[in-house]
Amino acid sequence: MLDTGYTETAYGGGVTVLAGAERGAYPFAHSVLVRGTAETLVIDPSLSLVGAAPLADVVLVSHAHEDHIAALADYEASVPVHVHGADLAAVRSRAVMVEGFGLPPDAAEDTDLMLRDRFHVQGRPGATGFEDGTVFDLGGRTVTVVHLPGHTAGHCGFLIEPDGFLFVADIDLTSFGPHYGDVGSSLTDFEASLRRCREIEARWYGTAHQKGVIEGTAEFSARLAAFAGVMANRDANLLSFLAEPRTIEEIAARRLVYRAHVEGPHVLPVERRTAVQHVTRLTGAGRVTEVEPGRFRTV
Repeated sequence: MLDTGYTETAYGGGVTVLAGAERGAYPFAHSVLVRGTAETLVIDPSLSLVGAAPLADVVLVSHAHEDHIAALADYEASVPVHVHGADLAAVRSRAVMVEGFGLPPDAAEDTDLMLRDRFHVQGRPGATGFEDGTVFDLGGRTVTVVHLPGHTAGHCGFLIEPDGFLFVADIDLTSFGPHYGDVGSSLTDFEASLRRCREIEARWYGTAHQKGVIEGTAEFSARLAAFAGVMANRDANLLSFLAEPRTIEEIAARRLVYRAHVEGPHVLPVERRTAVQHVTRLTGAGRVTEVEPGRFRTV
């Protein structure tokens, strides 16, 4: 049985990170509790909060993935739930969320059951959308939406002031690197979001998974550069592989994202979408050419 406990660590005067089990590694994640003088807010009620979610007046969701909303059902329908408009439909409907993974039909059915049974995802029809720059005033403390698309179209971070805490969600700084393999994901948007993160000065930077909280702009920038470097490594590996003409299917089978031992119905769809995005970008930059329909080679 999964351990769904969490540990609390305070940052500043009103920010508490609710660290998930197993250092927040998937299927767990880190959540954030923000207290103002008027209201209390929770960001990303994760699997570790199921059955033990703290009281809150408002819930914010960084993006529509199951590991970030597993404890959403712990909050009554009267508690407002907000997510970026681009991810709103997927938070309102589990079926829409599954559709966004772009899986084969049989795998989509299994995934729907997994989201229901393992992550308690029910859909939140009453959820409402926010946009970049929306401010939630909790009384003496504000939470400002920072749209950071790429991982999903609506993926967002949240800047909490006056504490100087920036929650960057699944810009998680792990060695796995950026993930942009869903139907609505974007390599180009992810790169732009990384650039935006570099421009935001904060005292603490909170991630949703293993790395937890990073203190200081210099340390965060260094780790962000290493995280972005995974994208550059994927480019380099692809350019080397395309020394001879290859198809997208051949690139997907070779793998840019997952190691060879990783299995599952999600692997090839993610690899295909990732390959297409890298090939498209490198072709636009003049570094790859389509030598015949559907076959690409390094210039």
